Amino acid sequence: MTKTSLNTKTAIAHGNYIRGSASKVRRVLDQIRGKSYRDALIMLEFMPYRSTDPITKVLRSAVANAEHNFGMDPSTLFISSAWANNGPVMKRYRPRAQGRAFSIKKQTCHISISVESVPNQTIAEVQN
Repeated sequence: MTKTSLNTKTAIAHGNYIRGSASKVRRVLDQIRGKSYRDALIMLEFMPYRSTDPITKVLRSAVANAEHNFGMDPSTLFISSAWANNGPVMKRYRPRAQGRAFSIKKQTCHISISVESVPNQTIAEVQN
């Protein structure tokens, strides 16, 4: 999914039905939002969270969309917006003592990342 405005072009990638809660994914997305593509990859590589792997895949997909659809240079890309929404919940039950059953909710989420292209000299201005 892509959108074009006057001066900037935006490429979007979605990752649907990702195992993990949206709140845990959002704490990682909040840290990379507004960063350049290279900086975001470095940050994701060294974060200790499980959700960084699917976020990295969606980010690489957004950059591939930008390169293929618009011919953008990855060195000029920054993350303009990143968000995670709740997906469907898989409900499971765990047997407990005396015939009881405790419910287990396995959360899923939908991750969306959009990247924009700006000239190299303005990336530092965008990050501040």
